[in-house]
Amino acid sequence: MSKRFLNSFLKKGVKKGRLGVVFADGSSQTYGEAEDGFPEIVVRFADAKVPRDILTDPRLGAAEAFMDGRLIIEEGDVMGLVTLLRANNRWEKGGKISPPKLSRKMLNRATFAFEQVNNAIGSKDNVAHHYDIGNDLYALMLDDEHWQYSCAYWPNDDMTLGEAQTAKLAHIAAKLALEPGQKVLDIGCGWGGMSIFLAKHHDVHVTGITLSEEQAALARERVEKAGVADKVSIELVDYRDFAKAGRKFDRIVSVGMFEHVGKAQFETFFNACANLLNDDGVMLLHTIGRMGSPGMTDAFTRKYIFPGGYIPALSETMAASEKHRLMATDIEILRLHYAKTIRQWYANCMEHREAIIAMYDQRFFNMWTFYLAGAATVFEHGGMCNFQIQYTRNRNALPLTRDYIGETEKTLLGK
Repeated sequence: MSKRFLNSFLKKGVKKGRLGVVFADGSSQTYGEAEDGFPEIVVRFADAKVPRDILTDPRLGAAEAFMDGRLIIEEGDVMGLVTLLRANNRWEKGGKISPPKLSRKMLNRATFAFEQVNNAIGSKDNVAHHYDIGNDLYALMLDDEHWQYSCAYWPNDDMTLGEAQTAKLAHIAAKLALEPGQKVLDIGCGWGGMSIFLAKHHDVHVTGITLSEEQAALARERVEKAGVADKVSIELVDYRDFAKAGRKFDRIVSVGMFEHVGKAQFETFFNACANLLNDDGVMLLHTIGRMGSPGMTDAFTRKYIFPGGYIPALSETMAASEKHRLMATDIEILRLHYAKTIRQWYANCMEHREAIIAMYDQRFFNMWTFYLAGAATVFEHGGMCNFQIQYTRNRNALPLTRDYIGETEKTLLGK
């Protein structure tokens, strides 16, 4: 029964490119037609339960079957498999647009109510789940220059990953409109790349905060090695505690952290930022975002990758921030930049396949590469992008035009 339903599902879902499936009983089926730009993939199911698991929850079921060695990719790789499926169901596929179903709305609300509480204790545990798995993995995957685990910026296609991450840091730094002597707060500082960059290129003091013990320890080492220990401090603390303590900053930057806040904490986050920011301060928020309306986090991501996380729509981000007198002064949507970034990470992981398996095991490697493949393709064919939102509390805090951004960026990159 499951085999028949999956057969029907794949016939409808794969039209371009070719997907060959060898079932556990030895039978096989090919879906789609060869077409330039679309992968050709062959998979084999090791047992008769795989179709049922995929039909129950396509993303989680396929992921766990792949992780457990029950879905075996005979030709191609997991990036090709996920690309094939996503490219056949593009978010911007056109056609008539219908309003969301009531059942979908109710499921979203129930999911948020159950999972998005994300209090301070839960936040630390959730961050540790992903970021405290060991710095050695990220050393193999990320750029050597900045250790940036967030979307790079690709003004040119022929850039290296490190160059694109440098361009991202300069792009964000320019939007902060920094001035000598200012105090900067880096919320979710990761391994210190942004904090170090700002301190190196500007006469400012940066306080980086994170909830990951692994990140904090290595960030402090990197700060020392970069020679900016007198200008950068790294603290293991929750942003909410900083706000309660009455700390104030001239600039706030947050890159790749808002996704972990949880929808129920959006207003708490922006209230804290508004109170942490001086009256004439500037804030830059860089986050993954949804191109469409609010949605929900899929089961695979909730279970294995970012428990407690949620990707915001622009509408709900603005609705939360505007309640706390944070004025959005500039909004930029990065569409394909993260896809290019994640494909570089995926390539690095494939290059270091044996080393990563030795650190963990084959199941972890399969889970991690499935995650990266899904992440890259959702920016290429799905409904995800990146938002860069600049905020102020004073409409006179920035120049009247955007010219200063490009000019500062060129100076930082030595152009």
